[in-house]
Parts: sequence; structure tokens; C-alpha cells
Amino acid sequence: MPRPDYRELVRSYLDLRWHLDPVAATQAGVGGHDARLGDFSRPQIKVALAALKAMAAAFEYSEPASLDEEVDQTAVLNDLRVTIARFEKEKPQELNPEFHLSHLFDGLFALLLRTDRSVEERGRALTGRLRETPRFLQDAQATLGRPAQVFSETALAVAAGGRALFGEAIPEFAARLSPIARAAALEALEAARPAMEEFVAFLGGELADRSDADFAIGRDQFDFRLHFGHALRETAPALLRYGEALIRETELDLERRAEALAPGVPWRALVERLRQDHPGGDGLVAAYGGAMERARRFVAERGLVTVPDGPLEVVETPSFMQPLIPFAAYDPPGAFAEPRTGWFYVSVPEEAQLREHSAHELALTALHEGYPGHHLQHLMAQAQPSPVRRVVWTPLSVEGWALYCEEMMGEEGFFLDPAEAFFQRLHLLWRAVRIVLDVRLHTEGMTVAQAVRFMMEKLDLARESAEAEVRRYCANPGNPLSYAVGRRELLRLREDWRRRAGAGFTLRKFHDEVLSYGGLPVSLMRWGMGLGES
Repeated sequence: MPRPDYRELVRSYLDLRWHLDPVAATQAGVGGHDARLGDFSRPQIKVALAALKAMAAAFEYSEPASLDEEVDQTAVLNDLRVTIARFEKEKPQELNPEFHLSHLFDGLFALLLRTDRSVEERGRALTGRLRETPRFLQDAQATLGRPAQVFSETALAVAAGGRALFGEAIPEFAARLSPIARAAALEALEAARPAMEEFVAFLGGELADRSDADFAIGRDQFDFRLHFGHALRETAPALLRYGEALIRETELDLERRAEALAPGVPWRALVERLRQDHPGGDGLVAAYGGAMERARRFVAERGLVTVPDGPLEVVETPSFMQPLIPFAAYDPPGAFAEPRTGWFYVSVPEEAQLREHSAHELALTALHEGYPGHHLQHLMAQAQPSPVRRVVWTPLSVEGWALYCEEMMGEEGFFLDPAEAFFQRLHLLWRAVRIVLDVRLHTEGMTVAQAVRFMMEKLDLARESAEAEVRRYCANPGNPLSYAVGRRELLRLREDWRRRAGAGFTLRKFHDEVLSYGGLPVSLMRWGMGLGES
């Protein structure tokens, strides 16, 4: 029996990926799927799992022609294994109502915001997805079983934020369409609205009454995610020890820095004092824009990494998006889209909340989200000839890269004063806390209330902010730890690369090689670079 052609198999894999998740196709800039929503009903999940397993078997039997293809093949196999395990064992389609809402809202938002389609094309696609909405939400009701209480509570909060989408954003967008297209979109909207309200009533009533499951995925599945999602050899206990040690180390560092900045002032009190220094609401978007430009210019002038073409627009969050983006958010260009513009949305809060946008943290946010962080990494991935490296990624390498950049930029002298460097360590503490909570919530029986208290004590967060963070951690096992663990893996990789390069080492060469892998796991980068195990 002839072995399948590897490159043809990659094309088939991507076709299957977009068929199963048409919203991801829209976000990636892949046409042909924009009018559909996914089908996560029990019968269709069985069909999808069979297709995914057949695809995995085909990849295992294929023979890549080069080391680069072998690295990519491993990444695809790991992605398939994690996807199969997610739908077969973790079952978010049955146990997390927010899974369905996120798919629906992301699918509608993407059509409102993308610039790689004409308005009329997006209008036709929007009408298609609105027509699918009643079916999609009815399937969700029939599929959901007994979720965890925290998941049902999160879904209700997300649904409330999504009302602006149906009430404001879609009618505003429809007004831009031709008369016939507008009439079709508004007709579809009139059928989607009651379906949404029915689903919200279901969330707060019947589903809430039976929301008594455990949110934790358990030790075995957590370690599975570590091994295949992040391609890490460590297990949960080892990462917990690392997180606890990083907390202790970073707290001591914060104490030393606080004493140097303001002798006799405890570091938590110093954080509160420094956060009183912030831009006014009318200057907040411009302040972020200036910080983004400062970071981009620093990276380019120092030659720290290749800066590809592709602007990053910093704008105020549209009103209809603010319920779902209370702070700020980065929206990248599609992996296969022609446009290369990214968007950074800033939600301007009331005066009392402006302290969350401290003047001493703006530079950190700018470099993390923009240059050389997420935006630059997305642009580099978008330029890769390998389609696998454009779309297969792990947060260990994406969030890890952005957090690594916070550290690296400090090493290179980017921060203007000790207060900015102080907040960089505070951000590291926050990510260290995430490691501990991620592991304990999903493998050691930590409750939501215990996790909220831990965050409030360690980071001096307000209860509302801590609760929002913990809800995210419950729903995304293995993701919270990826920031700090990814940073650690990239720092280790850099040292090994430096030793091999010797006098020829430059940050630019190292960073360009790292980014040539897109967001593949760091251990696969290491393999492709010929550096062996750390």
C-alpha cells in the first residue's frame, strides 16, 4: 500500500480543520466557510472524531521528505491527539455552555471586524450564520449535560455581554449593506434574537439547576495536555514546584526593588501608589499608540529581530464590543489573509478604573501585544511557507514568547525608569501564580473560592478581578501556566543556542530562527535547530 503524500495530507488536514470549525477558517482568512457555524451535536461529534482519528493514522503512516516536514508532522499529530482527547474525554461541548457561545459570538464578530472581505461578502456570510443560529443554539441545549457551576455562571456573563452584538452591532453593520442584503440580514437577525433569549433562559434556569459537575480535568488528562499540547516532558508536580519557587524568587525581587524605589514602603503598597499615575480617559488610546510606536522603534533600531511589514492599529474599542473586551485586546491578521494589519482595541473605562492602565505598565503591554510580542510573531508566522507553522500553535510558545519579550526588552534597556522594571517583575509574579493555580485547580482539588483567595493575597487583586481570572483558568487547563513556563523554555533555548553559536551569536539571528517555527512547541524548535533536549 503506497504511503500518503505528506504535502497532500497537510492540505487534507487543513480542509478537515476548516470543515469542523468554520469560525476558525474565517479568522484565518480562509474563504468558503464564512456562512456556516460548526455542528457540535452528539451525532456530528462522533463523525468528527472518526475523521480526526483517520487523519492521525494517515499522518503516522506518511513519510516527510525533510527535517522541517518531520517537525511539522509531529506538531500536526500532537494537535490531532489533543483535539481528539478534548472532544472525547474533556467534552466541552457537553460540559461547558460558554464553549458554544464563544463559537457563535466569535463567528459573528469575525465577520463584522475582518477587512479581508468586502462589506457585501461579509453581509451575505453574516446572514448565513444568523440563519444557522437557532439550529446551533437548539443543538447546544440538546447536547449540554451537567456542567460545572462555574462554567454556567461564566456563560451567563458572556451571554449578557453578547446581547450588544444582536442589539447594536449587527443592525449597525446591516445599515451599510445594499437594500436587498440588508433586508435579508435583518430578517435572519429577527429569528436569531429569540433563539438567543431562549438559550439565556435555559442557562439561568434548567441548566443552572443541574450544574453540579467538577470543572477539573484531572491529573491524567492534565499531563496529557502537557506532553502533547505543549510537548513538555514534565508532569504536573514538577511544574507546581517550579511555580512555587518562581513565586518566592519574584516576591523577594519585588521587595528589593521596592526598597530601592521607595525605602520603607512594602511592595504591594508601592504598586497602589504607582498606579495612581495614569493617562486620562481622553488620552488613553493615544498613550497606548505612543507606547506601541516606542516599542517598534526600539526593536528596529537595536536590530533585535526582523520587523516585517504589517501595521498595528491602536483604536478605541467599538461600543458593541466593550462588554466582551473590558480592558484591551489584540486581534491579529488572518494566517492566510492578504491584509497584514493587526488591531489593538482599548476600552476606555470610567475614571475610577483608569488605575488599571498605569503609566508605568503601558510599555509592558505594548511590547507584549505588539513589538516584539504577539503582533510581530503573528506577522512572522503569516509569512512562513509551511501552512502548518501558520496555524498550529501552543500558548506555551505564543504567550511564552510575549512574556520572554518583556524580560528580554528589559535586559536590552527598553524601560525608561525603575518603575517600569518594577512592574515587569510584578507581571512575572502574576504569571508564576498562574502556574500554581492551573496545576492545583485541575489536579489537586483546589476550589474556585480557594483560588480566588490565593490570587487576592498574592497579587492584591480586587475580588471581582480575581474571580474573572479564576473562571478563565477553570475553563482553559494548561493555558495559564504556559506564559511563565514558555518564558523559561525560551530562555533555556537561547542559552543553548548561544553556546553553540559562540562569537557568532546575535539576538536577531536567534529570534528570527525561533519565529521561523511560528508557534510550534519550543521542544520542536529545539529539535529542528539540532540542539537536543534541555
